[in-house]
Amino acid sequence: MTAVSTDVSVVDPRKAARAGHLPGESSMWFFVIGDLLIFAFYFVVYMYYRGENHQVFLDSQAKLNTDIGAINTVVLLTSSLFVALGTWAVRTGKTRDAYRLLCLAWACGAAFPVLKAFEYIPEVVAGITPGTNLFFMFYFVMTGMHLCHVFLGLVILYFVVRNVGSGRPRISLVETGATYWHMVDLLWIVLFALLYLMR
Repeated sequence: MTAVSTDVSVVDPRKAARAGHLPGESSMWFFVIGDLLIFAFYFVVYMYYRGENHQVFLDSQAKLNTDIGAINTVVLLTSSLFVALGTWAVRTGKTRDAYRLLCLAWACGAAFPVLKAFEYIPEVVAGITPGTNLFFMFYFVMTGMHLCHVFLGLVILYFVVRNVGSGRPRISLVETGATYWHMVDLLWIVLFALLYLMR
């Protein structure tokens, strides 16, 4: 029989939702909001310079590998779905299900940097670098910053998975990790739309 901590047993997901429960630690929300504001600033600056250099940005966008970008979007969305399902499983005391779901979330997340490498390497080999033009400066800086967030998210998810695998999961730790991971997903969706799709 799987042991479940009292931290899990006292959390009724329906009651928490009705009470306006804020998932995770407040310090993580402070970090997430600050991070979103920083990226929002980059997005605004990007849009300004895009308006000033529209044709250059369009021509540069055509050199991106949209297929890999789309696959990475699906990978992160799937990972976030597994994180959400895993968090719900922890809240309802289904620790073994939560462990499997969070392992799947980590595996999907780990696929992101691998796919990103398959995108970056041909670009660099072709001579495309941050110094190529303004578009690629934004592209490498913003996707590079996001990739750093993915690596940090994978570290956080590792500790979440390990905690759940112990059989005594701390719901606050799981929710805190989920909050960060969903932010990483959200940032990529905006980046994919701005860098790959917008015309």
